[in-house]
This record gives sequence, C-alpha cells and structure tokens, in this order.
Amino acid sequence: MNHTVVPRMGGIMSHTFRVDLRGIIDLLSHHLYSSPRVYVRELLQNAVDAITARRELDPSCPADVTITCGPALTITDTGVGLTEDEVHELLSTLGRTSKRDDLGFAREGFLGQFGVGMLSCFLVASSVTVVTRSARGGPAVQWEADSSGNYTVSEVDTADGVPVGTTVKLVASRGNEHWLEADVVRPLVSDYGDLLPAVVTLDGAVVTRGERPWDDEDADLSEYCEQVFGFKPFEAIPIEVEAAGLTGVAFVLPSGVHPGTRQTHRVYLKRMLVGDNVEGLLPDWAYFVRCVVDASAIRPTASRESLYQDEMLLAVREELGEQIRDWLIRLDAIEPRRAGELLAAHHLGIKSLARSDDEMLRLVERWLPFETTEGAIPLRQFKRKHGAILYIPDVDEFHQLAPVAAAQGLGLVNAGYAYDMELLNRLSALDGPAVARRVAPSELLAALADPEPDIETALRLRLSEGAAALDRHDCDAVIRDFDPVSLPALLITNAEQQRKLDTEQTAEEVTDPLWAELLGQLTAGSGSSRPEQLVLNCRNPLVQRLARLTDPALVELTLESLYVHAVLQARRAMRPKDTAALNRSFLELLDRAVGGK
Repeated sequence: MNHTVVPRMGGIMSHTFRVDLRGIIDLLSHHLYSSPRVYVRELLQNAVDAITARRELDPSCPADVTITCGPALTITDTGVGLTEDEVHELLSTLGRTSKRDDLGFAREGFLGQFGVGMLSCFLVASSVTVVTRSARGGPAVQWEADSSGNYTVSEVDTADGVPVGTTVKLVASRGNEHWLEADVVRPLVSDYGDLLPAVVTLDGAVVTRGERPWDDEDADLSEYCEQVFGFKPFEAIPIEVEAAGLTGVAFVLPSGVHPGTRQTHRVYLKRMLVGDNVEGLLPDWAYFVRCVVDASAIRPTASRESLYQDEMLLAVREELGEQIRDWLIRLDAIEPRRAGELLAAHHLGIKSLARSDDEMLRLVERWLPFETTEGAIPLRQFKRKHGAILYIPDVDEFHQLAPVAAAQGLGLVNAGYAYDMELLNRLSALDGPAVARRVAPSELLAALADPEPDIETALRLRLSEGAAALDRHDCDAVIRDFDPVSLPALLITNAEQQRKLDTEQTAEEVTDPLWAELLGQLTAGSGSSRPEQLVLNCRNPLVQRLARLTDPALVELTLESLYVHAVLQARRAMRPKDTAALNRSFLELLDRAVGGK
C-alpha cells in the first residue's frame, strides 16, 4: 500500500503509514489465529452476514451458501452483494470501522464486521478473487488481490449474467494446497457452520444442520452429547441467560473427574462456532459440567477463538452457576437416590459450593458419605446415632484412633479431606456449637478404662526401670485397659505441647537476648507435660509379658520397640532419633533371637 504526502502550513509534510501486507499475514498466522483453519470461519461469516443484510431489503431472499473444492476453492452466497465503492471501503481498507458502520455492515445482527475476515484468506491463498453484484443495483464488480498487497477492481462486462450475491475464489499458496481440499474443508464447514441459519452445501451435499438441537423438544440430547463430548451424560440441563441472548444445554458428567481437569465447553456466537475448548463459562466448582451454548451478547477475543473476560461474561458465569445449583436442589427433592449418586461421583465440586450455600450444605449433610468409625455414612445419619459430630482433622490421626474409638463405642468423623473442616464449621455456625466439634486425643484417653491394680503396679515398676527409653523421645507412658486386644500401644500427640516444645528448642538456639526473652514468655506456664503419650494396652499379651520381665535391659528394649511401633501405626513422620531407635531395637531383638547376649 503506497503512502501519500499531504503538504501542510509551515513547510511540515504529513505522511500516512505504509502497510506491509505480508507482515500482517505473518502476524495473523503466528500471533492471532491458532491455525489457518479459521479462514473457513471467516468466509462463512462474511457469507451469512451478506445474507442477513439482504434479508433486511428482501425478507424472502434465499439463504444459500455453496462451496466447491478443486484446484481452487470457491464459495458463493445469495447475500446483499457489494457496489464498487463498497468493495474499495470493505475489502481494500484495513482497520477503518467508521465507514463500515455508515454502510450498514456492523450492526448487532451480524456475526462480525462485513468483509473484515477476507484478510485471513491469505493464510492459505496466494490470490483471492471476489465477484459481487449488489442488491441495491449497479454493475457486477470484480476485486482481485494477491498476498503482496496489490489489488485491482474492475466492472464485469456480463452484468446480466451475474446474480445478486458474492463469489469468492481462493488459489492456494505453495505448501497450503491441502487446506483447500474437500476432505479438509468439509469437517471445518461442519464444525463452524453447523448451526448457521443458512443452507450450506459442499460439492453438492448439505453439510450443516441449521437448527440448534436444544430447540427441538424431540431431539435426543444424550446422543448429541456423545457426538460432541464423547460421553453419555448423567443429565442434560436446559440453560438460558436472557441478558446475554444465551441458550443451550449443560451436560453433567456421569463419573468423577479430577477437580484440576480443564473445564471446557462448546460455544457459538450468533450460531457461529467460537471453539470446542472454551474456558471460563462456568464457576470453578462446576468442573463436572460441560456446556454447549449459543449467545449473541458475549464478546469474543480478537482472534474470535475464545471469550473476552468482561462484566457480561462474569454475569453469565454467575447465572449459569445458579441454574446448575437450582437443578441440584430440585434433583434432591424429586429424585433423592440419584442426588446421592451424583454427590458420590462429584463430591468435591458440590462440597466446594456448600461452603457458601446453605441449601447445598443441607444436601451434603443428607446424602454425601463421610468416613467415620461407623463406615462411610452421611453426617445426618451419623448424628442420629451419636448425637454430635466429633471429628478429627487429620487423616492419619483418624486412621490411628478410629479402631480404638470404635471399640469403646465412641463415634468419630474423618475431617481431613478437602473442605470437610469448613463444612463442619458451617454446620456448627448454623445449628449451634454442640452439633460438631473437634475432638482432642486426650478425650479419647479419658474414655479408656483403668487397668487392674495388680498389673498396673507391675507395669509401673517396669516403666521406672526402662524410663530412659521413653525419655529419649520426650514421651510419657500411660497404662490403660482397652480394645482391640491386638493393639499393644497407642501413641497420642498433644499438638499444643509439641508447639511449645519446638518453641523452647528454638529459644535455646537463639543468641539474641531479646528474641530469647520473647520466646521464653511464649512458653511460660507450659509445665513439664510432654508432647507425646505412649498408652500401653494391658489387655494385650505382649504388654502383660512386659509386666513380668526381670531384665531391665530387655524392659528398656521392649518399651523402645513399642514406641517405634506406635509411631509407625500413627503414620507420623519419622525423626532421625526415631529412625535410629527403629534400627537399634530391631537389631538388638534380632541379636537376642539368634542367641546373642
């Protein structure tokens, strides 16, 4: 495109920018569009916009788009066509939108701005020829351009033989011949133009359906979901956002998926496909739903392959989330068994929603199984049996304490998984603090029975003889009588005491007097209680034999072995001294077993 020079007063000359068309094409192909395939979308979009414009003049005009493939690709529409002035303004000028508005090619009913996508044809073509005749009158016009930026405009002599409408002819550039072949073009036309309000044929065969499946009451939406997403849905939910001109259907996945899975949807704008992997349409918690929608008021990005993140999209996301939430609540009321199946499959997303939604919280309380000492049961069923929900916020600690608690008839809930603590805290806030509370390990210790006096006396004597073994691990020994009999010892950790011990150790290592004094104040009044307690089960045969030992060295070795075993049972991280104790006790016991000391 040549630059112009315009004289101005004072001797200053004004220049217009020169445009390198090849550079722009390179920019489009490498930085804007994800693939040259978009040229098909742009051609279809221009054709449908032309038909829309003509129907404002003649509502009865045909809506046909005809494509033929061969050495060159041609696409013909029955649209409004262009005059010679419009050809110059719309096809040969880059970036001038005001004139486009004046000519009437940028109204709301159009898919895009008429002619703006013609440039994308040069992604695959070395030359583009347009023959057009306007419905407003005038001769037929031919516009011919090449990828270097040169173009010519001429009148077609045989105007009477050229119908109203436009024909675009593409000649492939070297290396891009396959983009114009029927086997490549057909699926692209089917994808992009499937719902367009026009009859699109390719080499004589209709390749688009023209109607939205969810508008047909008799349509099999499950089959449509399998065609689009490859799965048979748990449910197909009609969705609509009037403010965005959005209608469509949300498909619920039949089985669980990871919450980190990309949440992608098929989105059409004014019946033209934006993409099959569009993100951001639903809230993050609805990761188990896939949507197919058509909208008129959502803005696409510059490439028209994804959605622009603006207030309208935020409002759509919120409204669609509300509609899916309302469906979940209706499902719970009408088909409670299916609601339970859905929660079991997609519990994380629904638990996430229940953190801020009271109705969803009640649904979770009624139907979602939690891990408990009674097995996997809903919270409401657990409450009916135990009155209150006593929970432990750590998975490993629950697995260690659950068998002991169950044997004593004490019900516990595992609240160590995602969102469990938040949900239980919300239940306490709604129904009162007595409904759910965290249980301390010391409460479990208080529920265990005291031992018989004679065995308690014998064990305390052994504990005094082997005290050094537990002193090395900052652990106290407690004697109790409890089930299961197979468990010789139970390790109970006092988290508060552990924090105080860590603070004391840090204070000893700090050289700054000010910090040492401050840390000393934090640990003041902590007493001599140790952070861990080894609860010996005097019902266990091994512990009973420990009470009868007479060798102090063997007593110490047995106590340390029981401590290490309890650490492993608790699934607590092994400290260096724990690992050393494990190796030492194992080797010494092995030495005694093979006839050593």
